[in-house]
Amino acid sequence: MFAIFQSMGPLEILIVLGIVVLVFGASRLPKIGRSAGQGLRGFKDGLQEGIKEPPEELDKDSDESTPKELPKAPEPPSEADDKS
Repeated sequence: MFAIFQSMGPLEILIVLGIVVLVFGASRLPKIGRSAGQGLRGFKDGLQEGIKEPPEELDKDSDESTPKELPKAPEPPSEADDKS
């Protein structure tokens, strides 16, 4: 995950952080960090739920939620209806 920082030197990291502060402002950085952390935590929790749930249950849910037969599309109006 931090492989990108290994290829960057300390000066490049400081430049990137300076640009981030200039773009977002120092007052908004804690809010951005907090929401990014909550998003990552939610993503990890979702992955863990998917790993714990056996694949058979996933197949059962998808069979029940999908309709067996799709409804037919309405027919387009005929040309006789357009001329009247």
